[in-house]
Amino acid sequence: MVRPRRRGILSSLAIVLAIPLITAVLSPPAAVARTAPAAFAHPGVLVSKAQLDFVRAKVSAGAQPWKGAYDQMIASPLVSLSRTPKPRAVVECGPYSNPNNGCTDERQDALAAYTDALAWYISGDSRYAQKAIQIMDAWSAVITDHTNSNAPLQTGWAGSSWPRAAEIIRYTYTGWSATGVNRFATMLRDVYLPEIINGSARTNGNWELTMMDASIGIAVFLQDKAAYDKAVSTFRARVPAYIYLTADGAFPKGPVGSGIDTRAEVVDYWQGQDTFVDGLSQETCRDFTHTGYGLAAIAHIAETARIQGQDLYPEVADRLRHALGLHAKYQLGTAVPAWLCGGSLTLGLGPVTEVGFNALHNRMGIAMSNTQTLTEQQRPAGTNNLFVAWETLTHAGNPN
Repeated sequence: MVRPRRRGILSSLAIVLAIPLITAVLSPPAAVARTAPAAFAHPGVLVSKAQLDFVRAKVSAGAQPWKGAYDQMIASPLVSLSRTPKPRAVVECGPYSNPNNGCTDERQDALAAYTDALAWYISGDSRYAQKAIQIMDAWSAVITDHTNSNAPLQTGWAGSSWPRAAEIIRYTYTGWSATGVNRFATMLRDVYLPEIINGSARTNGNWELTMMDASIGIAVFLQDKAAYDKAVSTFRARVPAYIYLTADGAFPKGPVGSGIDTRAEVVDYWQGQDTFVDGLSQETCRDFTHTGYGLAAIAHIAETARIQGQDLYPEVADRLRHALGLHAKYQLGTAVPAWLCGGSLTLGLGPVTEVGFNALHNRMGIAMSNTQTLTEQQRPAGTNNLFVAWETLTHAGNPN
């Protein structure tokens, strides 16, 4: 992968959030539909202020499942007020994080900042806000690059959590200095966005979807309309290449720009699966864990876009509901037929269903019995220690 040339992180501390990303990193700009909001909503990455207010009221009232989910979060080491961040200049991540030079530390610190931000807003205890700021400031002062083969995915994972934390702190707490805010924005613009914004057409789909999850969140924090549009455009192209519907034809679509377009190429890309049914994912026959990453990212992107006034759920509802339902059914123990992945599945979907289930079932009224059963069984959903965290708390039954 050829990565765009970066400016040094310390070269532009005087940025302001309204300055758009240099369009040279976006390719091809002519193909990107203009969909960004006229004015961005804040906090507006995965959770809105109305959603946060709903959660705070439920926790304060001791209502379930929110109170149990909050207690689970507060018991997590991620929210420890004695946490010491572990930033480094270069995070090096090879396949399956081998080598792991800062990979786990970065992901955990990003998740910790988000967890602290949630704890601050729900509890009103400013110590959590200060801890989130300490973590974000520590990393923005040091990091310059991600390297090795897993760099785009690592950047996507950590880059999904950072703006969720930053949005809550920036727009609900007054103690983050302008210098800290601007330096953090510079970090997202210079170190994270160039690594992920142009996608990854030929890798497994969870990569590109996670990268767009991070990209749209970063775009909201930076108030960068060009990056927002690029992320949404890539998302819209990737989802039909990740989840199959019979309306697609005899076999799934290949990812845009991948050159994967014949049936034989698609079957190979879909882990050798040659029978296609509604809701099958490109990674179903790989394992449910990676499939869960892709499904979570789809829901996250649609949720952020909805907060920003662009409802993408109707476009992806059929694919997402079928995919959640199919994988929930087998995760719940349904016997695997011989035609599906040779009759053997590697389960482990993870805590990834809450956001999509809330949007499709509770808001849109779509019946999703298997997904509902699995979601309720898994409550309170915790974290996958990558880029999914506390989604029973933030999205279970959330009408906003």
